[in-house]
Parts: sequence; structure tokens; C-alpha cells
Amino acid sequence: MVEETLDLSLLEPIFDEFQTQKGTVIPVLQRAQDIYGYLPPEVLQRISERMRVPLSQVYGVATFYSQFYLTRRGKHIIRQCDGTACHVRGAAKIIRAIEKELGIKAGETTPDYRITYEVVYCLGACGLSPTAMVDNEVVGRLVPEKMLEIVRSLD
Repeated sequence: MVEETLDLSLLEPIFDEFQTQKGTVIPVLQRAQDIYGYLPPEVLQRISERMRVPLSQVYGVATFYSQFYLTRRGKHIIRQCDGTACHVRGAAKIIRAIEKELGIKAGETTPDYRITYEVVYCLGACGLSPTAMVDNEVVGRLVPEKMLEIVRSLD
């Protein structure tokens, strides 16, 4: 695994921006996640200290909302749809092929932090099923070989 050093000073402009406002834990967490890509324990601790909010409350907010991530995510995020239309049209075969290719299970990140692979249950593009979202771009009419090609093309 790749070690990382966090520069917590990057949070200071966020604290400066919200210092006079009450009830700003969510936007502070959002901005912090934009900086680091996720919310590591050191960041949650600093937010707690600087905002004078108990760590348990900061952690509670971060774990309540699905938009927040407490573990480091990959450079590329792939969300494979396995909703009804996609499932009927072969999404399970795609999922198995990608898990085998990456050596991880859905919901995990490759050890080099290159790719996070997730299964979701609707991307709202049923007419293109099976579909996936690769770095916020929807790709459709997938088969395992096409999805493997896409994954292999990611830097």
C-alpha cells in the first residue's frame, strides 16, 4: 500500500471561511473531502478541535451521510449497475470479470489506489443496460470484454 502524508494546514482556509457560522459541520466535511478525497481520522480530529464540536458528533455526521467516505478511494471510481434491467442483461458476469481482473471484490479499492469498484442498483440509464459509471461518465451496452477494455485503459 502507498503511504500518504496529510497536510492538515489545507483545512485552515475552510475554518476561516466558516468560523462565524453555526451548524457548518456538513459543508466543512464536504470541503475537506474535496481536498483529501476522503475523511481520514486525522482530518476528523482536526475538524472536531477547530470547530469545537465533539469528535463523536463529527464522526456521527460523516458516517450518517453516504456522500462521505472514511477510507481512501481510488483515482478512478467505477460504479457498476446491477439493477433489474442491468442484472437481467448480464451485469453479474461483468462484476465477476472485473473483480477477477482487479483482484478485489466490489466495494473495495485496489491496493495501489488506482481503482475503486462499486456495485450500485440504478444509474437511471436502463435503456443502455447493462451500464456503469466510470469517473462520472455513463457507459452502456456493456459486456465483460468491453468493460475489461475500459478498465485496462485507465491510467
